[in-house]
Amino acid sequence: MEDTLISSKHKIKKKQLSYIDAGVDIKAGNTLVNEIKPLALSTYRKGVLSDLGGFGGLFDLKAAGYLDPILIAGTDGVGTKCLIAKNISHFNGIGIDLVAMCVNDIIVQGAEPLLFLDYFATSKLDIKQGKEIISSIAEGCKLAKCALLGGETAEMPDLYSPNDFDLAGFCLGAVDRDKLITGKKVIDGDIVLGLGSSVLHSNGFPLVRKVMELNGMSYLSTAPFDSNQTLGMAFLKPTRIYVNSCLTAIKEGGVHALAHVTGGGLIENIPRILPKNLGVCLDCNSWSVSSLFTWLSNIGNISPEEMFKTFNCGLGMIIVADHTKSLHLKKVLEECGESIFEIGSVKKIPVGSPQVELENIDSPWIN
Repeated sequence: MEDTLISSKHKIKKKQLSYIDAGVDIKAGNTLVNEIKPLALSTYRKGVLSDLGGFGGLFDLKAAGYLDPILIAGTDGVGTKCLIAKNISHFNGIGIDLVAMCVNDIIVQGAEPLLFLDYFATSKLDIKQGKEIISSIAEGCKLAKCALLGGETAEMPDLYSPNDFDLAGFCLGAVDRDKLITGKKVIDGDIVLGLGSSVLHSNGFPLVRKVMELNGMSYLSTAPFDSNQTLGMAFLKPTRIYVNSCLTAIKEGGVHALAHVTGGGLIENIPRILPKNLGVCLDCNSWSVSSLFTWLSNIGNISPEEMFKTFNCGLGMIIVADHTKSLHLKKVLEECGESIFEIGSVKKIPVGSPQVELENIDSPWIN
C-alpha cells in the first residue's frame, strides 16, 4: 500500500492561475479609468454630486433647477457602424454617435439631457483605442451639455472575437411636467420642418456593408461622390446632436411634436408622434438629399421606398410646428446652426391609413 502512495514532496506543482491568464487585464482597466477621469470631469454640469469611480453616480434635480420634473430615459448603441470604425482604425467620432443616438431620442419629449452612462465591451482592452472612444463620448456629452457620470468597461475574450468591441449608452433627462411634449397638440394644418442630417448617422449600416460587399469596394477607396475623403470616413461622419437647437426652439413656443429619424427612416418614425387620425404629406423635392444617399441608392439598386424606410435621407430630426409660428421657429433653428427645410404639412386621414405620404419620391435618386 505504501508503494502506491505518492509523497507530497513529489506532487506535480500546478501553475497558479490569474485573471490575466483568462484574458482579462484588471491593471489595464484601472489605467484606462485614470486616463479618462479628466475627460469625465470636463463634462460636469450643475446637479452632479459625485466623481467618476464610485459605485453609482449622484445627481441633484433640485440643484439643476427643476420644480416638478418628469424623468425621461433612453438607451441605444452604435450598431454595426463599429465594424467600419474597426476596419479603418478610426474611433474618434464613434462616441459622439453613441451620445447622439440617446440624447436625440429624449429631446423628442422636451427633456433636457442631464447625465450619460456608457458601456464599452471588448475582447481585449487596448488603452489607446479605449481612450480615443471614451474621449469622443465625452465630446458628445459636451455637445449635448450633459454629464458623463459613469460607465463600465468590460473585457470578455470568450464572448467577442479578437479586436471586436461594442458600445451602448444610457441617458437620463428631465422636463417640468407642464412642458412635456406628447404630440397631443398636433392638429390639421401644422407645418412639418426637417433638420438636416450629417449624412448616415447610425442607422442602416448592415445594408451599407452589403452594398460594399456585393460591389467589391474598400472603405479606404476614395468616395465616388466626394474626392476629398475615403468611403470609410464618409460613412463614419458622426451623428448630429440636435439638443441645443431643439430645446431653444421649444422655449420659443409652437413646437407640437418632434421625431428623431433613426431606424425606420421618415416612414416609420413620424407616425410615432402623430394622433391616429392625422398624417403628413411631405414633398421630397423640398430638402437637399446628400450625394452619398443618391450614390448608395444607385450602386445598390435600392428602391426609393427602401431608402426612405432604412435611412434618414438627409433629415435627422422632424419638428411639427404651429403654422403661425413655423417661420419664426425656422429662423431660430437657422440661428442655432441648423439646415432647416419646410417639407410638408399635417392633414386629416382615415384611421388606419398610412400616416406618411411622400410626394415626388423618385426625384432625389435621379442623377
